[in-house]
Amino acid sequence: MGRALPFLIVVVATLVALIDCLSTDRDDVRGLPKVVWCFVILVLPVVGVIAWFFAGRPLATEQHAGLAAQGGARRRPAKPVAPDDDPDFLRNLDTNQSRRDAELLRSWEEDLKRREEE
Repeated sequence: MGRALPFLIVVVATLVALIDCLSTDRDDVRGLPKVVWCFVILVLPVVGVIAWFFAGRPLATEQHAGLAAQGGARRRPAKPVAPDDDPDFLRNLDTNQSRRDAELLRSWEEDLKRREEE
């Protein structure tokens, strides 16, 4: 177990750095493009991880500077993560569903009138 501990620490640190790099917005990455940072982290696990956390990762002050500049608002509008987070999608869905329901009701009423006349 004693020999495996340094290897385990390097693997965990590499995974944490890689996940952090992949989840960071492309515009916020410093120094190199995001793809290059991922490559550096994977190819040079110890050096790449240290370099990512000191030179590539966005600074906390940079992340909060955009919030303070706009009075607490985000620098750019948040992208919807899922369709049900997007108000335009929900509005469109509601409109389309209402239209389909109205058409279906109209066809049922016409069918009912036709059957009553027969």
